[in-house]
Amino acid sequence: MHKKNVDQIFQILSQQRPAPKIELDFINNFTLFVAVVLSAQSTDKGVNKVTPRLFEVADDPYKMLMLGEANLRGYIKSIGLYNSKAKNIINACQIMVDKHDNQLPDNFDDLCELPGVGRKSANVLLNSLFNQHTIAVDTHVFRVSNRLGLCKTKTPDATEFALVKKIPNKWKKYAHHWLVLHGRYICKARKPMCKECIIYDLCEFGDKI
Repeated sequence: MHKKNVDQIFQILSQQRPAPKIELDFINNFTLFVAVVLSAQSTDKGVNKVTPRLFEVADDPYKMLMLGEANLRGYIKSIGLYNSKAKNIINACQIMVDKHDNQLPDNFDDLCELPGVGRKSANVLLNSLFNQHTIAVDTHVFRVSNRLGLCKTKTPDATEFALVKKIPNKWKKYAHHWLVLHGRYICKARKPMCKECIIYDLCEFGDKI
């Protein structure tokens, strides 16, 4: 895709949502970390149903350790993979207490050392909490980017690296938010709503309606 078209796509998306925000509810850095870990293979809506009660009793790593893994499971049992997520959160909290003064670390390498955090989650946290212009690639970003023609990639990591090169710096702060929301509400996996798409004319998807 030509650079001019890439720029135009994000210009249009920015006009629709000038400053999009993550749809997970949180009250501080640590609680967004918890919400992000819980959101893996789950919906933001489902996560937002269980976190308010949890965050009332455990809004920092030490309090979460005091709550304990068994009690944590009770709060999140409606979330998929809740057993492994509870274990990861507790183990991550121990690292934060031991190595990071009861705080969520603010750099990529330290975030990726936390159980339950991979490239995507680390990039989400860096972008949403620490104002870093990272691009987090989830299933929506992967699908939309390849359909649009922003990249032709086969893995999330390859997609991230391609988008970092392709997207102009002025759009990187919100780029993955725009792509996530476009994929969630318009460019859906099974039935893309092409007739309602504001970037239809710039899309290179061969099966667009």
